[in-house]
Amino acid sequence: ACTHGFIEEFGEERIRDTPLSESGFVGAGIGAALAGMLPVVEVMTVNFSLLALDQIVNSAATLRHMSGGQFSVPLVVRMATGGGRQLAAQHSHSLENWYAHIPGIKVFTPATVTDARYMLAEAIKDPNPVFIFEHAMLYAEKGEIKNSKNGFNVTNAEIVREGRDITLITFGGSLPKTLEAAESLAVEGIEAEVIDLRILRPLDSKTIIDSVSKTHRAVIVDEGWKTGSFAAEVSAQIMEQAFDELDYPVQRVCSDEVPMPYAGHLEELALPQTDEIIAAAKEMF
Repeated sequence: ACTHGFIEEFGEERIRDTPLSESGFVGAGIGAALAGMLPVVEVMTVNFSLLALDQIVNSAATLRHMSGGQFSVPLVVRMATGGGRQLAAQHSHSLENWYAHIPGIKVFTPATVTDARYMLAEAIKDPNPVFIFEHAMLYAEKGEIKNSKNGFNVTNAEIVREGRDITLITFGGSLPKTLEAAESLAVEGIEAEVIDLRILRPLDSKTIIDSVSKTHRAVIVDEGWKTGSFAAEVSAQIMEQAFDELDYPVQRVCSDEVPMPYAGHLEELALPQTDEIIAAAKEMF
């Protein structure tokens, strides 16, 4: 849907409709990047991107390093991620953490219309491979695109709600639920600071540590599975850098460790929800 009408607008020389072979068309994108082009590759869903992992891990992420800087791979790969649409176990998972584990690439997770707009432009300018994970439940969101006089920041996390009592850390499709939880907590006298990580690799750990050092409590919301999640990485960094600042163990709110169910009521149970975030936060007081 994101590229609907592109062939009519830009022509077949710039828009290539490929066979359904993720390894093939991601590999073609890498080749185009090596040849001096600025390709943007769209993978239908994150689950299907696994078919291209060899191209990503062994070529896109490594060629600059293996060539001693002689080659760059200015590749952008966009893909839909996340659950909530009743598309079952092969179209609904959140595997951003798998990619954030790979040196040599960057991982963007836009949660606002402004980030969705400008992260793509910045990714195209970047000489490194950039992977943009677009949560499918956010595609219909509308909002005002904010313009910045100082340029667009693709380095730092963003504090989207200030607070003094607890830090709620999230990214992508979990941001609306986390903000909703923060508003509910405020009614009960708990002022939550909300951090949108925005970029998972390289991670802006300073914003996280500064916030936790102020609030002394942290809940991390991540739609990935809990074991080995990106929430676990953030939790580890908090423990390593701000352990003495904590008044309570770091809490994680993640998806249940099951393949994503098709039935709507079961999918809702499997995904992190606002009431779970609220419960995890209130447990700390």
